[in-house]
Amino acid sequence: MRTGGGGGEQQALLRQILGWRVAASIAWSVLLLPLCTAVFISISSIDLFHPIQWISNSFNDWYTSYVIFCILLMSVVILIISIFNVEFYAVVPSIPCSRLALLGKIIHPRQVIHSVVHAIMGMLVAWCAAVMTKGKFQFLALPCTASESLDGAVQHMCLNEYHLFLLLSGAFMGYNYSLLYLVNNMNYLPFPVIQQYKYLRFRRSLPLLVKRSCVESLYFVRNVCVAYYFFGYIPRAWISTTMDLNTDSKLHPLDTLTGLLDLSLLYHTWLCGIFLLITWHIAWLLFKIYATEAHHFPVQPTFAEETDQCLPKILNSNPPLLIKFLALQDLMLLSQYSPARRQEVFSLSQPGGHPHNWTAISKECLNLLSDLTQKLIMQQEAAATNGRVKQLSAGELGRSLSSSEAAVTEEIAFQTQRSNVVSKTHMPSLVKSSLLPLKALSTSDLGSSFGSPFSSPPLNHKAGILDLNSPWHGSVQSPHVMRRGPKLWTSGSDQQMNGSHPASFPVISVARIGSEAIQPSFIYTWLQNKQEQVRNFLSKRVLIMYFFSKHPEASIQAVFSDTQMHIWALEGLSRLVAASFTEDRFGVVQTTLPAILNTLLTLQEVVDKHFKLPHASSKPPRISGSLMDTSYKTLRFALRASLKTAIYRITTTFGEHLNAVQVSPEHKKRLQQFLEFKE
Repeated sequence: MRTGGGGGEQQALLRQILGWRVAASIAWSVLLLPLCTAVFISISSIDLFHPIQWISNSFNDWYTSYVIFCILLMSVVILIISIFNVEFYAVVPSIPCSRLALLGKIIHPRQVIHSVVHAIMGMLVAWCAAVMTKGKFQFLALPCTASESLDGAVQHMCLNEYHLFLLLSGAFMGYNYSLLYLVNNMNYLPFPVIQQYKYLRFRRSLPLLVKRSCVESLYFVRNVCVAYYFFGYIPRAWISTTMDLNTDSKLHPLDTLTGLLDLSLLYHTWLCGIFLLITWHIAWLLFKIYATEAHHFPVQPTFAEETDQCLPKILNSNPPLLIKFLALQDLMLLSQYSPARRQEVFSLSQPGGHPHNWTAISKECLNLLSDLTQKLIMQQEAAATNGRVKQLSAGELGRSLSSSEAAVTEEIAFQTQRSNVVSKTHMPSLVKSSLLPLKALSTSDLGSSFGSPFSSPPLNHKAGILDLNSPWHGSVQSPHVMRRGPKLWTSGSDQQMNGSHPASFPVISVARIGSEAIQPSFIYTWLQNKQEQVRNFLSKRVLIMYFFSKHPEASIQAVFSDTQMHIWALEGLSRLVAASFTEDRFGVVQTTLPAILNTLLTLQEVVDKHFKLPHASSKPPRISGSLMDTSYKTLRFALRASLKTAIYRITTTFGEHLNAVQVSPEHKKRLQQFLEFKE
């Protein structure tokens, strides 16, 4: 978790908000544990042919001392599992883009500790399940049969492999739970789209929880049987040697097909897995429900010490991500459902009469949307260049230098011919056409042209603007890039207007400077050649590429992994702007309306261009009802819909009044399309 400058206050606020939620989720998990235990005892001893005796025996078992001890022990297990849920939670999912990245997450020290602890906790739950099941599963050591004890008066103890199998299956299920916790992003906290009571959310998820636990337990039992068939003799021999236990020769060993095809063993192992998964999933589900509950932050402080807990202050600081998400969620809710709190946002400070609340909130929302715009532009440029810059070898580097020099000479010759042709035309028309864009670009228009990364190229070329975010900016990669650079065109026209002849260009000196500027050393060239050879060698190996190749869909999901807060910023900002049409008595929103429209329309252009990329899917995948939330996979589609809805919300509210707002010509055309409902 990241903290800002006021780290101590923000961490105290996090503990204040999250502390009682964690305590409440743990308390409810422990309170539901006796109910789960009672159901497990009843089902494990089911007897349909003698129902009355079955029910009476189940009632008698509920109050025995070993069942009470197991409930206390599993309460400690639930507490430890909940602590790990709190330590590993995340509001932004971690999406590995390649199999190597996923493997790195699995062998990370934190994840290894998580897996080891869950394996131990799984073994404890399996021991409790074996003790409560009774019968042949209750003890690890049992007296040997009569034939094993004939050699002496002392009765020997033999290993109960059924009990050992349950313990190992519990450890195996605990480890697999930890692995799926990582792979399925179970630490991700999805915030509900529709606000509901906690009880309703829990009741809605309970059938899915039971169904998933039953199905997962079946797969776990299958995997346990396969693993025990091949490697079961190792723990059995180690436990027998360590505890000095004999092996009962009258019983079939469980690492054989005959031993594993015991229906009673498979049934009770499956029940043990269901019991483990249901209790752990309940703790995990309750923590998710409590942690994502909406929190109301005051817009204006009642007392001086509450200043750091106000919504504008939190939004403009750098709090932990959970607090940031809760604050943006609260902004979205107040903009939609709370007219009284909206008035606090539009109010002026006393004394002074400054809209501090609106300025702070709108500034943070615009910063979030601008950051998202820049991130998408960088991602699109990386996709345009295939995500990498090709390293040139020594021979290719020499050919590139010579071709670059030839390109410079050719470009200057082309400029000379162009200047000769232009000199025959009328100079006033040339000056007029060259100065018109410069005259039209005022200070605000320059900002608008920079804010629109996809403005028309002729406008930027005439104004001499070099976009630093352009994929053509930087080191020259080919002669074609030299021709597309705006510097050569503007310098030729400038010199023509100044009256100087372009033939005075030092062609030889330019080539000499280009050749002298890049002179790689022998070691650098040798290293680059070796690196290129190693890359070519590895790229031809299927196994290497299996781990190193990036999945396009996962890469796109990773770009939009934190888009939930941008969606809330869009909804909150657009609803506040729409509400200001009738509720803003001081006109504080009008001062920032041009910046808001420019930001939204620029982001709209960037998002539209993203969905035109080759690997970008235009339709969201179908998500079936499941316990594991996968809404982060469709966040980009939710962002596109929210963005278009936000712009329409503003245009339908203000209507033709938006024609008086100063925006760039391109944005004005786009805005007119929204006003005419053509988008």
